[in-house]
Amino acid sequence: MLQPSAVSRRLLLVILSAAFLWSGTAHADTGILAVGDFGVGGTTERDMGTAMKLFEANHPADILLTLGDNDYTESPSAFHNNWTQSFGWLGASGLRVAGTLGNHDIRVDSGHYEYDELDMPRAHYRRTVGNLELFILNSNRVNSTQTEWLKKVLPASTATWKVVAFHHPVWTCGGYRSNRAIVHTWVPLFEQYDVDFVLNGHDHNYQRFAARRGVRYIVHGGGGQHLYPIERCPDYYPTRKFARAVHGFLYLHATDTELRVSSVTRRRNIIDSVVVIYP
Repeated sequence: MLQPSAVSRRLLLVILSAAFLWSGTAHADTGILAVGDFGVGGTTERDMGTAMKLFEANHPADILLTLGDNDYTESPSAFHNNWTQSFGWLGASGLRVAGTLGNHDIRVDSGHYEYDELDMPRAHYRRTVGNLELFILNSNRVNSTQTEWLKKVLPASTATWKVVAFHHPVWTCGGYRSNRAIVHTWVPLFEQYDVDFVLNGHDHNYQRFAARRGVRYIVHGGGGQHLYPIERCPDYYPTRKFARAVHGFLYLHATDTELRVSSVTRRRNIIDSVVVIYP
């Protein structure tokens, strides 16, 4: 007959083993807010910050991801004040920040003045958020350094979901067109290493494209600047599934079995969503 101490030890071992198995198979949902081309300052930027705060109250998020052009003022002090007034609520709500550099951001000090506010260790980096991993690039410089980095970090990732973010769109038909350097250099890596979504800003509208070799592309540069019209896409583009010239932001919601990306207007209405099922 086992002594009580041995029974206690065996019971403890069973409990710990069960806890280990549970923690390895269950994850909390992951939420991400994403906004691009918002750094206009004044009431426009504050209104966007307020809209995102009110939306997040009912749609919990872990992080706010910027898609570039975080500052149009080209003034570090103005950027600090505008960010604080518009998004100062993030810390109290438990949200981290992941910044992406746009073409306007690099005009002063190569954008380094934004690093602290936007929690950027460098211009390209990765960040794990629950069961999702973000790979953030600096599309102002499509160079070998970032390309070689992608070749290492994308296949090494064990995250359920892989999302890449940078400013200049892979595909877009509005104020701009496709970035050919990115299409030729980075897109093959996205396709080879099972990236789920690529998120871009720069074009001041919302566009969602059908999957191309498993990768889905979304543009949202409607964070506050004047909007660009939606135009017809060339035939060789992936099929554009939805487009609208509208101010707003994105909301990503990930579980272990699905990743949903929604387009939300400044009035907090969801106008479009796409869901990817895993595996």
